[in-house]
Amino acid sequence: MTRAGYNQLDEELRELRSVDRPAVIRAIAEAREHGDLSENAEYHAAREKQSFVEGRIKELEALISRAEVIDPAKLSGSIKFGATVTLLDEDTEEERTYQIVGESEADLERGLLNIRAPLARALIGKDEGDSVEVVTPGGGKSYEIISIRYV
Repeated sequence: MTRAGYNQLDEELRELRSVDRPAVIRAIAEAREHGDLSENAEYHAAREKQSFVEGRIKELEALISRAEVIDPAKLSGSIKFGATVTLLDEDTEEERTYQIVGESEADLERGLLNIRAPLARALIGKDEGDSVEVVTPGGGKSYEIISIRYV
């Protein structure tokens, strides 16, 4: 994963531990004060939220403990993990820029392409000027690689 992806997960983990977890504990304590727990919707909602928060904390802890952080700025050459690639759609002449990142940090709307996505797999090992044919769930696409940067 990239340093930015690692930092984002670490920040989410800190937020869950320092803000969300204590808030849920307070909500459970307040709901308990209202009496009969069997018919207390606030208590059940707070317990459900607690379950979600604790599950996400465990998930993030596991991701962070196994993470191998790669600094793309130290890389160069053909396309590999961490590359920021500008592509030209050969059908629509539309340019798009993506950074190839790990699964946990992927977000297409922000231009972060999962390394396991069909497009990323097709790009790995290619150079500027190459054309790439990609079979996606939406059909076949052709792209020309305009630029490769490691930022």
